[in-house]
Amino acid sequence: MREDDGRIRVAVLFGGRSGEHEVSCQSAAGIVTHLDRTRYAVQPVRITADGQWAAGPQDLPAGGYDAGELARLTPPRGGAPWDSLLDTLPDLGGADLVLPALHGPDGEDGTVQGLLQLLRVPYVGNGVLSSAAGMDKEMTKRLLASAGLPVADGVVLRGDRADLTAAERARLGLPVFVKPARAGSSLGVTRVERWADLPAALAVARVFDDKVLVEEAVAGREVDVAVLEHPDGAVQAGPPLEIRVRGGQPFFDYDAKYQDGATRFEVPARLPEGVDERLRELALRVFETLDCTGLLRIDFFLRGGTEPVVNEVNTFPGFTATSQYPRIWAATGMLYGELLDVLIATALARSQARSVADAVSTLGWSLGALADAQASPAPSRR
Repeated sequence: MREDDGRIRVAVLFGGRSGEHEVSCQSAAGIVTHLDRTRYAVQPVRITADGQWAAGPQDLPAGGYDAGELARLTPPRGGAPWDSLLDTLPDLGGADLVLPALHGPDGEDGTVQGLLQLLRVPYVGNGVLSSAAGMDKEMTKRLLASAGLPVADGVVLRGDRADLTAAERARLGLPVFVKPARAGSSLGVTRVERWADLPAALAVARVFDDKVLVEEAVAGREVDVAVLEHPDGAVQAGPPLEIRVRGGQPFFDYDAKYQDGATRFEVPARLPEGVDERLRELALRVFETLDCTGLLRIDFFLRGGTEPVVNEVNTFPGFTATSQYPRIWAATGMLYGELLDVLIATALARSQARSVADAVSTLGWSLGALADAQASPAPSRR
């Protein structure tokens, strides 16, 4: 419900039970800090690491917030998680829009998106199907490969399967990357240089997911492309950003992403002629193939420095002021707050269009039912 002064009520949902809880809290702190209070009344809503839901003040004053301050503003009451969710539903349902700054399972995977759709509350970002498909690396690869998009070769290990066949080893070669199929921020990812180390890498990955992907190592540069949908439905790919890991990590792992100050991002990336355009074209095709809405970050490898290979996608990427997605748009002149404005306006425009479509569909059904009733013979009386 809009405030009396016309501002849009935005509930910023963050935290969650995934291994990316802290990253989500940092994203939310950036978002809450940069939302324009002349346009929005902002309410933080936190999901604690053990699943408690807690709503903060409905009109948080403007200012700089960090993750710790947001946690203090959203103290859980205790009790069963479902009780706290029931207590929080009026805050979510009463918002004009929810901005789910959630990363990983039970947040970025379609679960929360389904809840918000049931509440008929507009929300920023991807829907249930796109979120679920984007969270599952196996499903992402299958969908993209079926559309003719380049992906790395890999083998999926389910249940207690703990090894590859001789043919699979020969096909993938060494090194390989072992990844949980449904996790983000490089949690549980191991680079394996010797087949003897595969069981240990699988054990690390299965801490996060019982479905594991063993993937060929693509030698080449690592480049991200951000895609943004505008309120008029136009979809735009931003300039490629190259990741340069300099802190001694063997790849862009969790430490390199969030703890190593030596990691560098170069945007726009200095790429060979034609590669920039090719990456943007592929990014838009990935967005379309996964039926995305709002935003998406696509992580590519450049095999041999020139041939793009889709590594993975992020349906709600990291959103601190220094994260790759806001960095990419900042390089175009779109500041963090303006980016949030576009995402919110797009979500509201989509919701309005959906409401009109639902109304037309309901009207059509009602008129059809009325016509059928008028055409039916009157019941006989005895």
